[in-house]
Amino acid sequence: MNIVTTAILAISLLFSNNLWATPKPIPNPPALKAESFYLLDFDSGRVLAEKNPDKRLEPASITKLMTAYLVDKAIADGDITLDDMVLISEKAWRMQGSKMFVEVDKRVSVRDLMQGLIIQSGNDASVALAEHVAGSESAFAGYMNHQAQLLGLTNTSFQNATGWPAEGHYSTARDIAILTRAVIRDFPDSYRYYREKEYTFNNIRQFNRNRLLWRDESVDGVKTGHTEAAGYGLVLSAKREDMRLISVVLGADSDKTRTQNSQSLLNYGFRFFETHRLYRAQEVLKTSRVWYGDQKEVAMGVAKDIYITIPRGRYRELDATMDIESRILAPIKRGQELGSVNIKLDEETIVSETIVAMHAVNDGNLWDKAIDGIKLMFK
Repeated sequence: MNIVTTAILAISLLFSNNLWATPKPIPNPPALKAESFYLLDFDSGRVLAEKNPDKRLEPASITKLMTAYLVDKAIADGDITLDDMVLISEKAWRMQGSKMFVEVDKRVSVRDLMQGLIIQSGNDASVALAEHVAGSESAFAGYMNHQAQLLGLTNTSFQNATGWPAEGHYSTARDIAILTRAVIRDFPDSYRYYREKEYTFNNIRQFNRNRLLWRDESVDGVKTGHTEAAGYGLVLSAKREDMRLISVVLGADSDKTRTQNSQSLLNYGFRFFETHRLYRAQEVLKTSRVWYGDQKEVAMGVAKDIYITIPRGRYRELDATMDIESRILAPIKRGQELGSVNIKLDEETIVSETIVAMHAVNDGNLWDKAIDGIKLMFK
């Protein structure tokens, strides 16, 4: 493919609140007392810090992120509704550990159970929802593992809907971060429950175990987990200005340690990095000549929003270029690849995304083709 390279410094790259900031060296991530941790930028997907990200560990109640995800998916697919009244089984009622205190043979709405699951981390709510969606908790676990594969969780295996200790029930910090990103992205209406500090059901008031909801107003989720074998885990998401981070800490030795570790990770990410949206989906970045078509030009852009996470204060040092086919010939399909946009920092390409046609261009008539053929002979 013949390629021509066109330099493009888009308007979005020319303006920044940190335009004149002096670049500072990025220190190493904080040394945390935990088995594993992971810090991810939500929009760009860049990993900012990690330790043993693929070590298989018990996720404990962090498992409930997948349980909630599948309930939301069942609602979105029209299989169930928030107003469904769920009959509480004896198995759900007898669950030990954290509970929302549902009563056997009573009916509770999916809406209430979701809040009990997310805010109170109710094991009883988890089992009741799993049985409502799949008929049994074991069948629901099969759904969980299938969805894990679809989301790209390559080191995760679920045996139940609660995170109760079981052989073969494990996940990793990386996989949990990917799952959390999907929860926030795919079901924002339910994600708002993760920021709630308390929930009262059956006249019993209980508080969210995520202590940072009270200490850091930028934190709006996500989930705690604890068993004797797993230790203490915490998944957080926080948004400051236009930047959202996800942190995962697994295997801490106490609630206090997991809270401090998670706060340290967030502070590190927000202090030393910044995230920008460089291009919007369907934004026209360039128009180019089309030969042999019923139109003389085609508009080009990117198919999805393009975000970039870089060291703070280095935004003005970005270098953007487009590589576009030198001769674009009709017919062209909408979404057809016509080149790429590449972003460099310190001569290293840190983002490369496909440039696609924003609209279709059909074959021209015989006269148009003949004229274009003559022009190309002399071009």
